[in-house]
Amino acid sequence: MNQDSSQKIIPPEVLLDGYRRGVFPMSETRDDEDVNWYSARQRGVIPMDQFKVSSNVERIIRQGRYECRINTCFRDVIEACADRETTWISDIIINSYEVLHLAGYAHSVEIFDEDDALVGGLYGVSVGAAFCGESMFKRATEADKVALWHCHQRLDERGFELWDTQFYTEHLAQFGCVEISAEEYDRLLEKALKKEVVFD
Repeated sequence: MNQDSSQKIIPPEVLLDGYRRGVFPMSETRDDEDVNWYSARQRGVIPMDQFKVSSNVERIIRQGRYECRINTCFRDVIEACADRETTWISDIIINSYEVLHLAGYAHSVEIFDEDDALVGGLYGVSVGAAFCGESMFKRATEADKVALWHCHQRLDERGFELWDTQFYTEHLAQFGCVEISAEEYDRLLEKALKKEVVFD
């Protein structure tokens, strides 16, 4: 693992406890040496039976333009998600989630092109039957949306009940994301935590 031994991390048990309580960590910048924990009065979720993608994305999937892999290059995915002008994904978060990945709770959906180059993907955390999506990226046309489609396929097949996006955005709304109250989210999370499913 590509980690300086002096690098501070969030212990896996602390991260998992946070997700089980409905809170998640974010940093201010890429080189921020600390994290803050957040929740929201209104939460974004994608109901499993309401997920959708555009006809263009469906066509790309049918054409087999990209290959999807799961958990083969987690660190590459999270670093690609952090590689933007402003980001909440700091080195502390990258290293912490890599440890969580090695423990079997953080996962990556990876999209490769015909030249075997990583061109899109996403990562998130699974607790019980809840999947908490964290971030996604693309380096090729619609590759991030193709990753979302494959993620939904896996969540649906494995019996996940709650797909948490943390915040509702207009961008996520095109995939079926809706906004619910914190109270409703807590109820759904409590129910999902009672069921044990496996992402990978």
